[in-house]
Amino acid sequence: MTEPDLAPEQERRPVILTVDDDPSVSRAVARDLRRRYGDRHRVVRASSGAEALDALKELKLRGEPVAVLLADYRMPQMNGVEFLEAAMDLFPRARRALLTAYADTDAAIRAINDVDVDHYLLKPWSPPEEKLYPVIDTLLELWAASGEAAVTATKVVGHRFSRPSFEVRDFLARNAVPYRWYAADDPDGARLLAASDSTPHDVPVVVTADGTVLRSPSLADLASSVGLSTVPTEDFYDVLIVGAGPAGLGAAVYGASEGLRTVLVERQAAGGQAGQSSRIENYLGFPDGVSGGQLTDRARRQAVKFGAEVLTARTAVAIDATGPRRVVRFEDGSHIAAHTVILATGVAYRQLDAAGADRFVGSGVYYGSTATEAATCAGEHVVVVGGANSAGQAAVFLARHAARVTLVVRGRDLERSMSHYLIEQVRAVPNIEVRLCTRVAALDGEEHLERVTLADDATGTSTTVETGHVFVFIGASPMTGWLPDAVHRDDAGFVLTGPDLVRDGAPPPGWSADREPYLLESSVPGVFVAGDVRSQSVKRVASAVGEGALAVTLVHRYLEGR
Repeated sequence: MTEPDLAPEQERRPVILTVDDDPSVSRAVARDLRRRYGDRHRVVRASSGAEALDALKELKLRGEPVAVLLADYRMPQMNGVEFLEAAMDLFPRARRALLTAYADTDAAIRAINDVDVDHYLLKPWSPPEEKLYPVIDTLLELWAASGEAAVTATKVVGHRFSRPSFEVRDFLARNAVPYRWYAADDPDGARLLAASDSTPHDVPVVVTADGTVLRSPSLADLASSVGLSTVPTEDFYDVLIVGAGPAGLGAAVYGASEGLRTVLVERQAAGGQAGQSSRIENYLGFPDGVSGGQLTDRARRQAVKFGAEVLTARTAVAIDATGPRRVVRFEDGSHIAAHTVILATGVAYRQLDAAGADRFVGSGVYYGSTATEAATCAGEHVVVVGGANSAGQAAVFLARHAARVTLVVRGRDLERSMSHYLIEQVRAVPNIEVRLCTRVAALDGEEHLERVTLADDATGTSTTVETGHVFVFIGASPMTGWLPDAVHRDDAGFVLTGPDLVRDGAPPPGWSADREPYLLESSVPGVFVAGDVRSQSVKRVASAVGEGALAVTLVHRYLEGR
């Protein structure tokens, strides 16, 4: 049987694997190898070719490097040559040697020519200092020169132009989970599929750092498998925050730091739209700018430091407010109860209203996600749609990778919606073209996006642009469709709060408290709102963080007055 590796510190050391069906020979070769190489390599032994292949599959899934394969020639069911040939499909860079008796020397020599075996060793190999170690030393040197190393990150196998594959990559990237991407039709991707007993029809296939295989996983399963928290540790909280954008993170930091039992739930990744920003340069305290991802990670770690729980891949679908409890229900049927709720769900980019847009989401059309796809834009023509700061930041960022960036703006100028400093940056980048009074009219392609039609509303003309990448940053749709009618919203769907709920000195219908709503309180007592999702809010990162902090102050006031 294969010998398990029980010592964590031995993980990731290059493996020397030996296969021999004779137990005494197997023990002897493993003993001699460990004596010489055990401090730098992990020696694994197997008693059959099939067992050794199973061990190699596990090593492949765990991302561990295999340096040398040493197999006995005469084994039942699968001889050494057959095993080494099959092993090449999993570890093509591993060096290979046959262990053989003198009578099988001719067969060993043929194997060197036929299946690229590097060497053969005659039994017995005593003394090993003369007959075993020099050969293994050479094989290890050859392997080291190949540059193969351990892959400790999560591995994702999928199709480049596939919406499910993109969603997995985007989820991991936005949650700062290191991963390595393998195309299913590339040799390394095919080897991982084989090692995980998967097929191209199963993609996306995710192999976690511990070797767990997930086939077409849900985001909730993916989150829990890569170490993200998804389940609350307590039955009841003082404050439940829905949405981990700047407002939600701000509320979590202040709530937890002030002693409130705080839980923050997010459907996809912390940071919201701001977290996807390549560069924020007008946020107080960062004169050199900061990426949305960096700002988000610092805020999340700060909240956790103070004791807040941050749960990922939790999609809220309902909220109940009966009696003193506020209960948020989730897509998977679970729920979390708290004294108070802060809604900080933010906004989503509006869907592109153009023929073919839905068809190419994840295969050429992306809402945000510039960091995930930037590397694939190298040397390409990229189209960015939108005229606000997020679009301008994306255009400047992508211009570092793409050969050409076309910024498509429906309005007549940038000044109405983009910060002055950013307009200056856009104009200073030579490979950015700004097309005003223009919209995307249609998108076309075969398996993925290949071209878009741009309509100039000022001239009434249309042009076709060859591109495989369209990044959309338009509008702001509040993520409030899951809220009950008891939570009042304006005509655009943003949540009304405080004074906006009071009409002619009277509180909103159904209001049960003997006071007027607090400044950031919704039409349901104990349910507060912060950030972009609030009606009439200022759509800036700093103001969202401030509203998150203020909401916590009002939570204290609410709890004291119950």
